[in-house]
Amino acid sequence: MGRRYVTQVRVRWSDLDAFRHVNNAKTVTLLEEARVDWLFSEASRHGIDRLTEGIVVARLEIDYQRPIGMEVPVTVSMGLTALGSASMTVDYVVSVAGTTAAVASSVLVPVDPVTFRPRRLDDRERTYLRQYLTPAAPAKDEKNG
Repeated sequence: MGRRYVTQVRVRWSDLDAFRHVNNAKTVTLLEEARVDWLFSEASRHGIDRLTEGIVVARLEIDYQRPIGMEVPVTVSMGLTALGSASMTVDYVVSVAGTTAAVASSVLVPVDPVTFRPRRLDDRERTYLRQYLTPAAPAKDEKNG
């Protein structure tokens, strides 16, 4: 069983809608910030730099379970449910104070920075990513198990 990368993201005032909770489209931004922390910053600290050259979201699915307000912090837990030769599927759990607010999944494709065409993950990237390969996280509250 692989491990999950866990990070915290900050909700900004501009993320809120008229109902004073994070707008559904801004939830995508929270996922993006968490993913950049993991696949760009953390991976680079381990010498995995090519992911920063280009990666695109090919598919995104989100199940919203409860509103996210201005609570700080919002925690995003991520793992991989699939690792292909030229793509990966990221599983996300977004929680506030231990309660799941959203679960999501995205298919990411690394691309060549010059041609912007899909490229294969190299051996170093695959080795780094493989440690996060895990079944999808359950979609239940962390508090209530």
